[in-house]
Amino acid sequence: MAPERAPRRRRFTRAGTLWLLVAAVALLLSGLGLIASSISRRAESLLADPPKRHADAALVLGNRAYRNGAPNPCLTGRVDTAVQLAQAGLVPRIVMSGGVDDEDGRIEAEVMDVHARARGYAGPVLRESVSSSTHANLALSWTVLDAAGVKRVIVVSEPYHMWRVERLARASGFDGHFDVQYAAAPTSCWRRWGMGFRGALREPLAVVNNALHGQF
Repeated sequence: MAPERAPRRRRFTRAGTLWLLVAAVALLLSGLGLIASSISRRAESLLADPPKRHADAALVLGNRAYRNGAPNPCLTGRVDTAVQLAQAGLVPRIVMSGGVDDEDGRIEAEVMDVHARARGYAGPVLRESVSSSTHANLALSWTVLDAAGVKRVIVVSEPYHMWRVERLARASGFDGHFDVQYAAAPTSCWRRWGMGFRGALREPLAVVNNALHGQF
């Protein structure tokens, strides 16, 4: 009888492993869903309550510079929001943060600067042209802001991005060193796709990645 029991134990082990795998995947998806829900709620909250206090600068966080041979509207829309803040008298200068894109070799900060000028912005622009991640955007812009004597800053990015930005700012001490407000940019990408564009898919995974690297 002994030879007959061994196959049954092996079958049970395989079934148990499969169920554990299914449970782990379900738990992961549930966690990512909760993060996506938090991201969405924060995005809508910030869109409904834009900055109202004056600041020394607007800091625009980078994104891919070009898509399909044209300036990426997910990036230029962020710049448009910063220009609107300047035109409303809330900020006297804009800081563009973003380094070289792997996709096409363009420097995000330069593309943003050019777009701001095309939109009629004539004020001072400072550039941080090295960063390649949100964490680096904040870390490397810190020095630029300090050198300009900035104490109060409005951080500008797309709505889906803000939940993670706020946590990175808090964990790094950025929002303790500066008086920070957050402006969610209602770009054409957001108006067309909302959370479905990247927020519900990529952003929760980016949150996990930041956490694994000890950045929260």
